[in-house]
Amino acid sequence: MAQLTPDALAFDGPLLSIDEALASLARRLSPLVGTELVRLSSASGRVLASDIIAGRALPPFDNSAVDGYAVRLEDVAGEGRTRLAITDRVTAGAAARVEIGKGQAARVFTGAPLPPGTDTVYMQEDVSLEAGSVLVPSGLKRGANARFVGEDVSIGQTVLWAGQRLRPQDIGLAAALGISEVPVRSRLRVSVFSTGDEVIEPGEPLGEAGIYDANRAMLCSMLAQAGCDVSDHGIVRDDRAALSARLKSVAGSSDLILTSGGVSTGEEDHVKAAVE
Repeated sequence: MAQLTPDALAFDGPLLSIDEALASLARRLSPLVGTELVRLSSASGRVLASDIIAGRALPPFDNSAVDGYAVRLEDVAGEGRTRLAITDRVTAGAAARVEIGKGQAARVFTGAPLPPGTDTVYMQEDVSLEAGSVLVPSGLKRGANARFVGEDVSIGQTVLWAGQRLRPQDIGLAAALGISEVPVRSRLRVSVFSTGDEVIEPGEPLGEAGIYDANRAMLCSMLAQAGCDVSDHGIVRDDRAALSARLKSVAGSSDLILTSGGVSTGEEDHVKAAVE
């Protein structure tokens, strides 16, 4: 009596491990390494092709982190309150007009450049005003409430690296450095289609022996999430000539063709023969 083939769904023979299968694929593939320049506004999710090196410092100048008063800490007494004359007023986007001397202070706002000579900023909530002067308490450390040039990023520092996928925070960093375009790897062009007389587009009438095409929708979504340029070529019926024609029509515009179905050993499985 002939030995029956085991239940295909209960197969207990040797299987390739995932690592072995991936290694086998890798031996047969050559990576594509095309690059292109894209606008920063379109770069999110793309893979950086070369390192980004800072051409300017961040912050680019010493500035105030709060609304308050910039002082020379050496002028502030170790105890009690110190009266300082207000000799300048600097807003964000404006340049400081005068250097602050001994016993003086400048009114500053968040993001405003620190006037020359100052090194510390008192928050406006912590001081009091009297006739053109500001009374500041003791207790602050030098540099309090100030952001100094280059403390986040220095000129010449590598801030983004080739091979990393650009995230929103990376886009923000590049923008802060004044970069408008970045070099990225070209997207992999992938064409996807399903095969099978039983496979039906979701939303279409199903019929008694049909199944909805879940694989193609899932694969297209996964490829898009991986950063590929995906072309959806629908469903091809179980016809060798039709499959061959579809493969030929997309081959010239695709780096990869991904099909679902039609790769078993029955006479209605035509994908292998059509590829050959």
